[in-house]
Amino acid sequence: MPTTLLYADIDPAALAQAERLLCRPDLAIVTVSNLEGVEREVASGRIDVLVIDTALLGAKWSDWLSAAVSRWPDLPIVTTANAPSDADSYVALRAGAAGFVAKPFEGPELRLAVDNGISSAELSASAPPSQYCRTSSSQGPTGTPMVGDSSPMREVESLIRRAAASTATVLVRGESGTGKEVIARRIHELGPRCGGPFVKVHCAALPEPLLENELFGHEKGAFTGATSRRPGRLEIAEGGTLFLDEIGDISAAIQVKLLRVLQDKEYERVGATRTIRADVRFVAATHRPLEEMLKRGEFREDLYYRLNVISIVAPPLRSRPEDIEALARHFCGIFGAQNGKSRISIAVEALQVLRAQPWPGNVRQLQNFVERLVVFAETDEIGLQLVKSELNAVGGASQAKPAEVDFGISVFELDEVVRRAERRALEKALRKSGGNRTVAARILGVSRRTLYNKLEEHGLISS
Repeated sequence: MPTTLLYADIDPAALAQAERLLCRPDLAIVTVSNLEGVEREVASGRIDVLVIDTALLGAKWSDWLSAAVSRWPDLPIVTTANAPSDADSYVALRAGAAGFVAKPFEGPELRLAVDNGISSAELSASAPPSQYCRTSSSQGPTGTPMVGDSSPMREVESLIRRAAASTATVLVRGESGTGKEVIARRIHELGPRCGGPFVKVHCAALPEPLLENELFGHEKGAFTGATSRRPGRLEIAEGGTLFLDEIGDISAAIQVKLLRVLQDKEYERVGATRTIRADVRFVAATHRPLEEMLKRGEFREDLYYRLNVISIVAPPLRSRPEDIEALARHFCGIFGAQNGKSRISIAVEALQVLRAQPWPGNVRQLQNFVERLVVFAETDEIGLQLVKSELNAVGGASQAKPAEVDFGISVFELDEVVRRAERRALEKALRKSGGNRTVAARILGVSRRTLYNKLEEHGLISS
């Protein structure tokens, strides 16, 4: 199933040029020439990436961009402009744009910006929503507290508050889906830099050249197609916090460059000779065993110690089962509001079954499952039967009596049974989501990329 890109521009020639530059089998391009068309297409739920020209937005284009980023937080927006000033790129990226490209398009910059947006769109399907930072225990002055009041969460909250009051670099460790980004945001919001930007870079999503450009920016003429200066995320995060997610996945070359920034607080844009001071606080996160990577020579020891000044471990959900009910209720409220079911709730006996599950995918898996329950619920209460049914559908253990197994079944028969069940689950998720791939992926608890692969495998790809 191709990714759907919406290209909005008042210039027909630019629309045609963009279609030629971006034409490829895995990308479906929709073009519009007015804001009404943008609103209509985004509301359809089928758009994965938006590319929009500032001329379409008028003189106050940055205000529109800021509002759009707030309205559509999961939609990467790339902006374009004809003969922009150096400041335009900075303003766009600071407002939340996934990229900024100068016109006329002369090199690979448009393709690179779109690819970066696609990576962001795929990641957003598996990332926990920012709204799940709320708690019943303690409200910080400006922060987004963690959900739950268990002993592990109280300990994490205490560490967050102490780390936030310092200027030290923080390394957040933990399994996938435990909420490492939530911890990073909490540190930022409780610290002295809370008035500055919180800028995230997902290090695992970008190849080395693109990651270097994303971090440090580039000068005009630094490479073919670099028609204007572009600030990096370091520059955009000035006065705030730079969150380096999946730091364990960066290459050796990027490790060297990042070490210099951490040690000397200095860097240069790609293609530049002028040194820039980095007024940024660093928070990094990883699920990888960095100590083992040190032994294998895959991660620099000096960089490790620069990052690991303060260490916070995000606890897995299995270590705090008493928080599962609070999390489930919270997600139910969020997804109920998003799906027009503001009165929906979860029955007590259904919550007890959820608490008994192992949740190896942690908070993210629980979040995806509760969204699935909300979407599939036909009444205002999610009951025990629906929970059991959906746990069986996704392979979870239920409280129901297990069916008797015919040990005479062959491996080939089992494969076919599994394949049929998988296809039915894909078809059901697509129906329930109205064809919205992001929602379908969340319902199934998988990433968009996994969803694409499964749809292709089952012959369910459609244009």
